[in-house]
Amino acid sequence: MLRWLVSFLVLGLLLGCAPEPQPSELDAIKERGVLRVGTLLGPTSYYLDANGEAGIEYVLAKNFADELGVELEMVSRYNVKNLMNLLATREVDLLAAGLDRTEPRAKKFRFGPPYLEVEQRVVFRQGSRNRPRSLDELDAELVVVEGSSHHDWLLSIAAEYPDLQWRATDEQDTAGLLQQVIDGDIAYTIADSNTLDLQRRYFPNLSVAFTVRDNVDIAWMLNQHVDGSLYAEVIRYFGDLRESGQLTQLLDQHFGHVSSFNYVDTSLFINAVQSVLPKYRELFEQHAGSLDWRLLAAISYQESHWNPRAVSPTGVRGMMMLTLPTAKAMGVTSRLNPAQSIEGGARYFERMLQRIPARIQEPDRIWFALAAYNIGYGHLEDARILTQQQGGDADRWIDVRKRLPLLRQKKFYRQTRFGFARGDEPVRYVGNIRRYYDTLVWLDERGRIPAKPMTITIPEGSGDGAE
Repeated sequence: MLRWLVSFLVLGLLLGCAPEPQPSELDAIKERGVLRVGTLLGPTSYYLDANGEAGIEYVLAKNFADELGVELEMVSRYNVKNLMNLLATREVDLLAAGLDRTEPRAKKFRFGPPYLEVEQRVVFRQGSRNRPRSLDELDAELVVVEGSSHHDWLLSIAAEYPDLQWRATDEQDTAGLLQQVIDGDIAYTIADSNTLDLQRRYFPNLSVAFTVRDNVDIAWMLNQHVDGSLYAEVIRYFGDLRESGQLTQLLDQHFGHVSSFNYVDTSLFINAVQSVLPKYRELFEQHAGSLDWRLLAAISYQESHWNPRAVSPTGVRGMMMLTLPTAKAMGVTSRLNPAQSIEGGARYFERMLQRIPARIQEPDRIWFALAAYNIGYGHLEDARILTQQQGGDADRWIDVRKRLPLLRQKKFYRQTRFGFARGDEPVRYVGNIRRYYDTLVWLDERGRIPAKPMTITIPEGSGDGAE
């Protein structure tokens, strides 16, 4: 009996000395109440605008943190190596920075499911040299960001190209290297397609030489030396996003309008911003009302290229290309008067905006209003009804955009209230305005819209530089 009593006491002491089970990584985050996400500062991942934090990685991370019921802390860096050190030392819980899987990274970290696909392209300044078609044809140094996947790729193929001149730098990010290409400080760099597409809105002379990697998956990165609880949540989160269609919508909001590029159109727009817009900026600001004046200016450029005497074969005219009935309804007595046209166009667009159902959130609400401004509210509603009938979401621009061109086809428009419409036109119309607006915001925030008109010359090139 005494032996059993001693054994029981010893067992109790041993159990009392045993360490408490450690909480899972997910439990630790919830207990802390904060999800720490490492990211890179840049237009394709995370940045600060007039409204605060923004960027696709911020939106994705914020939604994820909300689902976990915790606050979000974005920890930003300019340097890829510093960012990965944060994850390795567990100073952040995951990285959301537009990163792709490379062999060196896969040995050290765990990747979540891919949510974006990009191409990686060699870039040069159009007109500065003949376009190379391969690495063998590069006639000057190629510079990439140190620690980037471009750096890893060049290291992996170095033996195949012993004569290739290249180096990696930690003094610039990709946007900085693209700026150096434009300035003529370096000849070539490598950029992901989404980054390049955005930068070409402001620097149309960035030209694609050739693609070095196709179909590159972008994913979040996690520490592989911890349990898989957070990893499992990341997999679930992106699975739900993809299944609901929300991932497609978010990617379209951030990148869908910049994938198509026209060198001539972009160059002419940049030129007009410098030489024409300053004449009318004050009028756009004065009559914008509740609108962003830069959006109003983007609409006007799409309509008339800021030509106050513009006239179309169908009879619409002026800065905002108003029809005669619309002008009368808005109190415009002279459509060729810039102030009256801008004020009338602003009021008419606000009217369209007010008609869009309140449940539709921005920015989709604005895209719907723009489509209605172009094609008429009735035809927009026809397209939304078609979208619903075909199982799409009538409150999402990305879904309605696919159905608008169907209004050209008899088998579809005969079912609608307002009949035939050139439904492909508002799709192009909205896409163009989104691009013009983004460019105006970027230029304005950097003080690059002059106070007085000036003339600039866009160097001659050899087309749009597309592949």
